[in-house]
Amino acid sequence: MAGHRRDRHPHGADRLCEAGDRVYSRAVRRGRVPREDAETVPCLVELALLHPDPDDMGWLVPTSPQEVMTRLLRGVYEEVSASQTRVGDAVAAFEWYAGLGGRVQAPTEGVAIRVLDGLPRIRAAMDEATEACATEVLTVQPGGIRREDELSEGLHRALEMRRRGVRMRDLYTHVARHGQGLHNYMELMGDAAEARTLDEVVERLILFDRKVAFIPANADRTIALELRHPALVDYLVTVFERLWRLAIPLAAPLPETGIDGITHRERSIAALLAEGHQDAVVAERLGISVRTCRAHIARLSETLGAASRTQLGVRIAQAGLDGPPRSPELQTLTAPGSAPGPVPDPVPESPTGL
Repeated sequence: MAGHRRDRHPHGADRLCEAGDRVYSRAVRRGRVPREDAETVPCLVELALLHPDPDDMGWLVPTSPQEVMTRLLRGVYEEVSASQTRVGDAVAAFEWYAGLGGRVQAPTEGVAIRVLDGLPRIRAAMDEATEACATEVLTVQPGGIRREDELSEGLHRALEMRRRGVRMRDLYTHVARHGQGLHNYMELMGDAAEARTLDEVVERLILFDRKVAFIPANADRTIALELRHPALVDYLVTVFERLWRLAIPLAAPLPETGIDGITHRERSIAALLAEGHQDAVVAERLGISVRTCRAHIARLSETLGAASRTQLGVRIAQAGLDGPPRSPELQTLTAPGSAPGPVPDPVPESPTGL
C-alpha cells in the first residue's frame, strides 16, 4: 500500500499506472484475480475496474472494458466544455480498452448478479437504473418513520420519473404512517405513486421495470447486489405482489383489533411475543425503538391484567392475540377471565422485567 499512495500515483481510469495495468490486464485475461493481488493497487477497486466476485468474495472480477469505455466517455463529454484536452485522453483510453474488449464476452447488461461495493457505486448504479426506467418502480422500505431528508434526497428523481409516466408502488411498515414527511411526499407525487403499509415487511428492495432489482448485501447497507437474472427478479416481484395484496392503503385507516383497549400495534407486538421473540427483535421487525416497544408491552400487560411475562403469554393466548384475528364469538369465549385455552410457551423476559 505504501508504494501506491494516491499522492505518488495520481491517475484515473484513462491512464492506469504500470502496476494497475498489469493486474487489470491479468484479470481480463483470466476472468478474475485473487483479492490479495489488488492490495498493492487499490486504485483498481476505487475506480471500480475490479469488484468482488459474488460467488467468492476472496476474488475480484474485472469490469468489462466496454463498460469502462462507456463510463469514461460519459464523464468526459460532461466536462468537455471545461477541458477540451480531456477528449484526446479519452480517445487514447478508448483504444487501449478496445484492444482488450474481445477477451470479455459478456457485457455488463448480461451479468446476472453484480456486487456493488460502497455507497458511490450503489448510487451510480441506482441512478443509471432510474434513468433507464420506463414503466414501473416497486419498492419495499423497512424501518419506522421516514425522515424528511431521506424522502427529499430522491424526490427530484421521483418527480422526473413521474414526468415520464413511470408508476411507483411503495410498501412501508404501519409505523411510517405517523411521519408527516411520507404524506407530504405522496401528495407531491399525486396519482403517480401509491403506498401501502404492513405490520412488518422484508428487507429493502427496489425493482425497476421488473428487469433489475437491488437488495442490500450487508447489515449497514454499504454493499448491495444488482440482480438481473430473470428468475431471481420474477421471484422478488412475486414476493412484492403478495405483500402488496396483504397491505393496507396509506389513505385507509388501520382495522380495529376487536378488543377494547388494544391497539393495532399492540396486537402486532403480542403476536410476535407469542412466537417467542425478544423485545429487540420485535422492535426491529415493526420499525420502532426498543424503548417504545417495551412501553407498549407494559400497556398490553396492564390491559390484559398480566402481572408477569409468563402470565402475559397466557393472557395473549386467551384474548386471541397470538395469531390472526378471531371471530367476535371466539373472542368472547377466550376473553381474559374466562376458561383458558392451550397455554403457549412463556414469553421471554426482557431486561427491564416488563
